[in-house]
Amino acid sequence: MRAIQVTQFGGPEVLEVVDLPDLEPVTGLELIDVDAAGVNYADTHAVDNSYLSAQELPFVPGAEAIGRTADGRRLCGFTASGSGGYAERALLAPASFEVPDGVSDAAALGLLVQGLTAWHLLRTSARLVPGESVVIHAAAGGVGSLAIQLAKLWGAGRVIAVTSSPDKRQVALDLGADVAVDAAAPDLAAAIREANEGARVNIVLEMVGGPTTDASLKVLAPFGRLVVFGMASRTAATPIPPSALMTGSLSVIGFWLVDCMRVDPVGMVVQPLGELVRLVESGQVRPLPGSSYPLAQARRAHEDMRARQTTGKVILTTR
Repeated sequence: MRAIQVTQFGGPEVLEVVDLPDLEPVTGLELIDVDAAGVNYADTHAVDNSYLSAQELPFVPGAEAIGRTADGRRLCGFTASGSGGYAERALLAPASFEVPDGVSDAAALGLLVQGLTAWHLLRTSARLVPGESVVIHAAAGGVGSLAIQLAKLWGAGRVIAVTSSPDKRQVALDLGADVAVDAAAPDLAAAIREANEGARVNIVLEMVGGPTTDASLKVLAPFGRLVVFGMASRTAATPIPPSALMTGSLSVIGFWLVDCMRVDPVGMVVQPLGELVRLVESGQVRPLPGSSYPLAQARRAHEDMRARQTTGKVILTTR
């Protein structure tokens, strides 16, 4: 089978197209012929071994895939340990789900990492209360575009999107954001407060790191929550002394989707996924179509993602 394999750590240039032996069925797992695999920021960290969990060489990247089983079922799910999605065949973990005919490959894949992350950022970590203001960084991306829609659906008072280009700001507004802010604003904290009519904000969802995290902490209202779920810039924020959180009773919360799968695969993965699928089928939530690349162009997909040239759900296709 064709696959993308990493044999040395580095940037997108280490993603190589190779021929590997076909996977064989494994009891308890679902073997699929892959139609598409999701591409996530976490994949770019795995490739250079800067992810939260260390990688072992060689490996096939890709935490999620959609495809057909031998008996014709269309399944989408997380790939099992040792089986990456960037390949023509993959093994899916037990929490996989059957995809309705009306849901596209990209939409189904968008509900896994991005959809579940957006759901838990707002429900589990930030504990959104109707009427609260929400700032969403990288708002035109896979997580951000879904977080905008879920926040509005669940009663957020004001949703402020932060993006890197005029086109992306328009995408965020079209999805329901109340206002959009330039991520490159000279004083990002001031720009966010201006977007919130001068007031501080209740919740910030942040995955950029460095100065963006610093600015996000500055804009929190009393009892505000900053939820950190990535570090796309690969730049660390300024260390936060505990005393800096006391005035204002602020919270800085980390989120990693892997912990949901470890703690409660049914309650924190299967059940939210079911809700997300129903929201997509009913038209209440629309996963943002993103860029699609052939499997052999995985390197380009990573380059574009790291350069912030992508929107919505990015996928690799095998057909």
